[in-house]
Amino acid sequence: MDISNELIDKLADLAKLEFDEIEKEQLKKDLAQITAFFEQLNKVDTDGVEPLIFMSDAVNVLRPDEVEQVISHEEALENAPAKDSDYFRVPKFIDK
Repeated sequence: MDISNELIDKLADLAKLEFDEIEKEQLKKDLAQITAFFEQLNKVDTDGVEPLIFMSDAVNVLRPDEVEQVISHEEALENAPAKDSDYFRVPKFIDK
């Protein structure tokens, strides 16, 4: 793949980035290395290799979703610096 300044300019425009000439040269080198690596990967014989969809054979290995009462309402309000009957009191931070 030919990596030109026009390609770098197009990619920069799509990504809403700006590069000076030194950065463009570095990007051209980096993109050349990346495409060379992918060309090497294209040479690998993958005949007979099944596509990998999941990293493991485990299915739905999740904990059960159970409701537990860990702390009561009164215990939660016990250490509140300010409370008003059943609620925490906090300073007003939105001005109307």
